[in-house]
Amino acid sequence: MASESSTPDTRPAGEVVTRFAPSPTGFLHIGGARTALFNWLYARHHGGRTLLRIEDTDRKRSTQEAIDAIIEGLEWMGLDYDAPPVFQSDRAERHAEVAWQLLAAGHAYKCFATPEELEAMREEQRAQKKPLRYDGRWRDRDPAEAPEGAPFVIRLKTPDEGEVTIQDRVQGAVTVKNEEIDDYIILRADGTPTYMLAVVVDDHDMGVTHVIRGDDHLNNAFRQLPIIRAMNAIEGNWPDPVYAHIPLIHGSDGAKLSKRHGALGVEAYRDEFGILPEALFNYLLRLGWGHGDREEITRAEATQLFDLDGVGKSPSRFDMKKLENLNGHYLREADDARLAALVAARIGEDADEALLAKAMPVLKVRAKNLNEVVEGAGFLFAKRPLAMSEKAAQLLEGDAPAILRKIYDALRAENDWTSEALEATTKALAEAQGLGLGKLAQPMRAALTGTTTSPGIFDVLVLLGRDEALARLDAQAA
Repeated sequence: MASESSTPDTRPAGEVVTRFAPSPTGFLHIGGARTALFNWLYARHHGGRTLLRIEDTDRKRSTQEAIDAIIEGLEWMGLDYDAPPVFQSDRAERHAEVAWQLLAAGHAYKCFATPEELEAMREEQRAQKKPLRYDGRWRDRDPAEAPEGAPFVIRLKTPDEGEVTIQDRVQGAVTVKNEEIDDYIILRADGTPTYMLAVVVDDHDMGVTHVIRGDDHLNNAFRQLPIIRAMNAIEGNWPDPVYAHIPLIHGSDGAKLSKRHGALGVEAYRDEFGILPEALFNYLLRLGWGHGDREEITRAEATQLFDLDGVGKSPSRFDMKKLENLNGHYLREADDARLAALVAARIGEDADEALLAKAMPVLKVRAKNLNEVVEGAGFLFAKRPLAMSEKAAQLLEGDAPAILRKIYDALRAENDWTSEALEATTKALAEAQGLGLGKLAQPMRAALTGTTTSPGIFDVLVLLGRDEALARLDAQAA
């Protein structure tokens, strides 16, 4: 009978239940975010439920800061869950209960081997160049042979003959000989459960039907199945889950993903790189899953289309340029008021959100991330005298001040301060002076923005407003 800390299986028959189970020893990295996404999409596609479990049994390395970062990162990506998070550390009593059930039913046994004995065993195996595995020395011994009060662990009595085949939804049929799985510890000498036991018990109690995770966990499936099958023999209603082990993400050079490739926390893409959540959602969706040649897929379309059949067997390659290009698409599609709020938060107290919203249609056109929008908006809030980039300063040399004086005089006489009227006036001046429009626009841009890149120069004039635009031109004119 389950303890009070257990989470009962309340799913309807046939319902799909997935879970994302991060360890809070660090940030929500890009691989974890994709695993979370695939679990979320699979459950949503099949009208099921998706759950969150924080695997915080490593108390020394787990931190509240990491837990907060994981939950915040998932919320930012729009991944919601159908129940409050389950914290694995709260369920140790339930995990231990299952270990004792397995022991009582003969599917596990007490092992009294001392650390010194186990090290000697491993040394011998190393010398003989054998795999380092527990040799089962207490598997069939009577616990009464141990000294009274001697500490012990509980080990699972794994099958030692035959083989097991998993029909993995991504990897296909995978077979492992039972002799390769040793009798591993499920309950430590201090009474605390091991990860391998805790995961199996939690998945069962949470009603998880599909275990979708990185293929670095594929070997764990063969270690976890013996617990599931032993408990099924004891209680019944412990079915094998459906497994789907997703290939890991590699760097653009094919090497294992590292920080230099982009193996950072989700918050880094948001805060440092200025990526929108819908862009990261779409990019991670396409990183290992495909639907024809489509690159841009909305959340609603992803929910409708996603299934495990589209997940590839080969590792995906993370490409920051592709992510930024996709992000550029979503910037152009995004609501201007929403972008203005995001950009204002980055600029700080000098920002005018209403002005940013007005400017956003021209600011976001070529930008690939929010940082570029911030940079492009800099001219709006610059104070006179403007700081000049080196290239902008060069454009204000020679005859530029004299040209700017003519531009200033012509624009000051203009009563219709719209981009169309300002362009017509400037073009007329260029023709009268026998100059190309670029000969006027370049020093104008430098004088108005302090840079050599900006939105269209007539948009700049309108956004700055008549008084400020004329004041900036006057400051650089001869």
